[in-house]
Amino acid sequence: MTADHSGAGGTNSEAELSDSLKTFGVVLKALREEACLTQEEFALRVRYSHAYIAKIEQGKRFPPTDLPTRAAEALGPVALKVLTAAAKSLTRRAVLASWFRQWAGIEEDALSLYAYECRAVPGLLQPEAYIRAIFDRRLPPTSEEQIEHEVASRLDRQQLIVTRPNTAFSFVIEQGVLARRMGGREVTRNVIDHLLEVGTRRNVEIQIMPTVQEDHCGIDGQMCLAETPAHQWLGYTEGQRSSSLISAPKDVSVLLQRYGKLRSQALDCRATVKLLEQMLGAL
Repeated sequence: MTADHSGAGGTNSEAELSDSLKTFGVVLKALREEACLTQEEFALRVRYSHAYIAKIEQGKRFPPTDLPTRAAEALGPVALKVLTAAAKSLTRRAVLASWFRQWAGIEEDALSLYAYECRAVPGLLQPEAYIRAIFDRRLPPTSEEQIEHEVASRLDRQQLIVTRPNTAFSFVIEQGVLARRMGGREVTRNVIDHLLEVGTRRNVEIQIMPTVQEDHCGIDGQMCLAETPAHQWLGYTEGQRSSSLISAPKDVSVLLQRYGKLRSQALDCRATVKLLEQMLGAL
């Protein structure tokens, strides 16, 4: 739930993803043109922005899961069948690092998702400008095309918060992550605005850990926790190009205890909003 290391998978999977995204885009464009609709007209009918539809047709953005259904209203029942079939060839996990894919699958089915982050804004909460700022500064550098695929993958993954309203999301973020101003002032404004917006969702809790906190139990670093549909808790931690999935009950219990303490040590949700608004005003 942190950086999700998009794009660190193998070259073959990246090429396959690129081709399948472009194929989906070509199919969508052909169906739209057959219905004599402009991109603007189609976007209005499916209730997505024109820019979003344009990027999907260009193969630069993952289509949302409900696009075939929405498109059927504008393009007819055949479009539903064709786009549903084309969507099956897509897999956003192909662009994810191999060590992250298992956790990404766990995320998709989780009843509860918790994350403590001391290095960067959690991946599920990163606005596009922040994602691009991260990828632009990453070493070794990657191509513009690869960055586009990675940005699309991460934004697509963030739909979990919208498509899973019954999943409880909890985030504890160190104040220093925002104070760093990764990407500059404008990007940081965008991040804080996004946190304030997402934090209004009833299934999301965002808490900031203040810079000065003498009683702090998160010294061991970043952690994620997920509750499966079987009510089993799993943990996940990340390092440099590596990760660890934690399933042993004893070890998961340690993470749960620590996360619970971190929530009590961080600012509550209302105090977090006040701090974020203060930080926004100071930019």
